[in-house]
Amino acid sequence: MVLSDIIGYIASICMVFGYLPQTIHTIRTRKTDDIAMGTFLLMGIGGFFFGLQGFLLGNIPLLLTNIITFTLSAIIFGIKMHNDYFRIKDSDIDRVNREEKRDE
Repeated sequence: MVLSDIIGYIASICMVFGYLPQTIHTIRTRKTDDIAMGTFLLMGIGGFFFGLQGFLLGNIPLLLTNIITFTLSAIIFGIKMHNDYFRIKDSDIDRVNREEKRDE
């Protein structure tokens, strides 16, 4: 194993463990109001293309890291899309609750 592979694996571990806490938090809480959709969309697209580059170059650390980060970004993006377009947002629920209390 050459030095560049070792550096690649260290970078892979850092990237995956950088994404993992946000993904776990989003899956558990389903809260995405503070997440910028464009960020995870572009990070996912970038992960896809870096993964493709890793495949074409035969660079396993690059390929594995970006398959994982693409998947984690896709999960967050999917939950964000669901929350923004198919569910009532927390702010809307809070507004309705305030209006109900006012009417009492």
